[in-house]
Amino acid sequence: MITTANIAEIRAQVKKWHMQGDTVAFVPTMGNLHKGHITLVTEALKRADHVVVSIFVNPMQFGQNEDLDAYPRTLQADSEALVAAGAELLFTPTPDIIYPKGLAQQTFVEVPHIGDEFCGASRPGHFRGVATIVCKLFNIVQADVAVFGRKDYQQLMVITAMAEDLSLPIEIVGIDTIREASGLAMSSRNGYLTTEQKQQAATIKRTMDAAAQHVMDGKTITESEAVAADMLTQAGFKIDYFSIRNAANLAIATADDKHLVILAAAYLGNTRLIDNLTFQR
Repeated sequence: MITTANIAEIRAQVKKWHMQGDTVAFVPTMGNLHKGHITLVTEALKRADHVVVSIFVNPMQFGQNEDLDAYPRTLQADSEALVAAGAELLFTPTPDIIYPKGLAQQTFVEVPHIGDEFCGASRPGHFRGVATIVCKLFNIVQADVAVFGRKDYQQLMVITAMAEDLSLPIEIVGIDTIREASGLAMSSRNGYLTTEQKQQAATIKRTMDAAAQHVMDGKTITESEAVAADMLTQAGFKIDYFSIRNAANLAIATADDKHLVILAAAYLGNTRLIDNLTFQR
């Protein structure tokens, strides 16, 4: 696997593959990789001849009260896992390379409406940072397809809208959430949880399953959300949001909407966990 922080080297290698008639897939990450990330690489290899992965802890998407410096950096272990998974090119830029003029003078990308609620409301500026870095990385790598996990459902919708609105020549693919045996969605943040908290955190998935079943059984969305909120509170969570929405656009669900998504975020101790569940009624 080629590892470089140089933009010109990334572009040269991808151009070489394209001139050979090969296709290229891209998996952007912030590192500290787990099985979910590796699954993205595996799925990317099914869709293209070569896979490029980026590891960049993006300062633009961290808020004032979020500790950027505390985010785990595990480049050696990440590199070994990516080699085993079949990635051929790893892009590891620094903030100075990505934002040479500094964040204050950086042109940004902002997706309206979709990114305003939920994580967008809880973490002001977060999705501006996500959209900007993903747009930059798409322009640097110039891949044919990009693969993301559906665990960050709202993020995937923001990125998809950004690519469509800006007419970017790249296909966006979402991959189902990879979970622990308990049902807990795999996340780098799980590393902050104790063994006991990890078992407790699985309550989020059970609560979403119950809420979806309530809706399918004919209960109103408001009733189902209220029961779910009580379940999470009783389990020791501090709820950020728990909402059942139209899965296509995150609009408030009407009685006629059939394809729905549950979006959930809650604190367990100091750790903020997010998850989602799509279902039909």
